[in-house]
Amino acid sequence: MERRAVAEARRVVVKVGSSSLTTAAGGLDADRVDALVDVLATHAARPDREIVLVSSGAIAAGLAPLGLTKRPRDLARQQAAASVGQGLLVARYTASFARYGRRVGQVLLTSDDTSRRAHYRNAYRTLDQLLTMGAVPVVNENDTVATDEIRFGDNDRLAALVAHLVRADLLVLLSDVDGLYDGNPATPGTRRIGEVRGPSELEGIDIGSAGSAGVGTGGMVTKVEAAGIAAGAGIPVVLTSAVHAADALAGRGTGTYFHPTGRRAAGRLLWLAHASAPTGALTLDDGAVRAVVDRRTSLLPAGIAGVEGEFSAGDPVELRDSEGRAVARGLVNFDARELPRLLGRSTHELARELGPAYEREVVHRDDLVVLRP
Repeated sequence: MERRAVAEARRVVVKVGSSSLTTAAGGLDADRVDALVDVLATHAARPDREIVLVSSGAIAAGLAPLGLTKRPRDLARQQAAASVGQGLLVARYTASFARYGRRVGQVLLTSDDTSRRAHYRNAYRTLDQLLTMGAVPVVNENDTVATDEIRFGDNDRLAALVAHLVRADLLVLLSDVDGLYDGNPATPGTRRIGEVRGPSELEGIDIGSAGSAGVGTGGMVTKVEAAGIAAGAGIPVVLTSAVHAADALAGRGTGTYFHPTGRRAAGRLLWLAHASAPTGALTLDDGAVRAVVDRRTSLLPAGIAGVEGEFSAGDPVELRDSEGRAVARGLVNFDARELPRLLGRSTHELARELGPAYEREVVHRDDLVVLRP
């Protein structure tokens, strides 16, 4: 089965997992890295194709050099392993791509870089310029500084958001499994699902959990979620194993192909819906819920009944109905300490009393994503 949209894709984001690059004990497998680069460099050499690589493996690569036998659970040691491993990972890619006369550029991102306008523009310009100059961007989460509050959560999700950020025509997710199966791939009788045309086709399928290598954070669940994010943003996705990377990029019928199901949206809205960790919550009255959810309007102070958490202007917050159910998320325009005196009051009243700076939305509709219809 030929996949024309795949074969004709000009800008492609390829994500590879830790288990496809490292040994089970930790440490980079040079042969695996070289095999992947052989494929990517060949496709990057085409005049009609650009490759962005989202690569896991930094923490896994740092385990053995630090004397760790398995991935640590605490954040401090994860960050230490990432600090050591990231240099090793990029050095390996630099040497491997150099065999083809290709330069690589390291790009480390946190979730702020896909949510805040200035960061978003800067990240796009950097990646776009690297591609224009013939370099291959190697993207990873900035694990050495990212905290739980500003993490993407996994590199599958990061890859989906990067695909949207760089306006990619295709996302390829590579792992140690050659596609999505209708059960455990190790169980006789299970079959690989060749195509997914929408979320409804995944109902009742046992997606499973972590991969077999034990050095990554993802699994089939995170890959299917990432595929859904990208497909929902209008980007086709191929999910397959790293050994089938060449077939995947050529548009041959390997792995599982996720058809686009939606249109492109603002990058920060994708992040809000799929990767943000709200730092607080606003409880809305019934009228405000209807305005935000049904009419897609901005949230004004008059419609807020309560404030929870400690947050600053620009942070993501959850918007809840009177029963505590999350109905939306948005980037708030006020600090938590400012809001209590604004609740239930009109913007005109606030402007007269406190000044024109207060005649604005608490959450603007352009910075808001509805979580349920």
